[in-house]
Amino acid sequence: MNWEKLKQAEANFLLRYPGGFQDPEMVILGKKHKMDKMVALAESSFGEDQFANSDELSEKMIKILTSSSMVSVFEKPRFRDFVRSMNSHEKDALCANLYEMLYLDEEKGFNGLLNILSLGKMAKWTVMTVVPAYLRPQKEIFIKPTTTKGILKTFEVDHLVYTPRPYYAFYREYRDLINAMKAKVDPGLSPSNAAFSGFLMMSLEG
Repeated sequence: MNWEKLKQAEANFLLRYPGGFQDPEMVILGKKHKMDKMVALAESSFGEDQFANSDELSEKMIKILTSSSMVSVFEKPRFRDFVRSMNSHEKDALCANLYEMLYLDEEKGFNGLLNILSLGKMAKWTVMTVVPAYLRPQKEIFIKPTTTKGILKTFEVDHLVYTPRPYYAFYREYRDLINAMKAKVDPGLSPSNAAFSGFLMMSLEG
């Protein structure tokens, strides 16, 4: 990890946007992501007491994914159609593994969710990480392939190996990396981990 590059990216960003993400220009840019609204939706939809009905919860998963500005427009209808094609046992498994990932054994739930989503060829990083990213915006991460690969290359992170198919060790270690990077820069660059990743992405673009 090249920490000097991170500090240079911070300096460049703050030179252009002195208020960080509270800078007027960034506030305007950030409105399209509706982060506060999406976080509120996740908190009301995926609280620990919201998992009793798999049909209802699966629709909430569809809603948050299709409402997200971070998810590709191509993935949204595919995910919706896949979930709605599931039988009751598959929906139960989908929701049980999401619960496991969020509240019990994270690795077990991650792998279980991966297996269920693989049935519809929807085992993608964006789909796997969108709910946690909104539910716990200061801890969890949203993994977008192009951005993630660019961050690893630009900041010379040699110990992490990205693959298109999600795997838990990368998820855990990349999350640790993002939180460690966030701690080294001005708090104004990280109102959420998604915003911090946005800062890093903008740094890649120069």
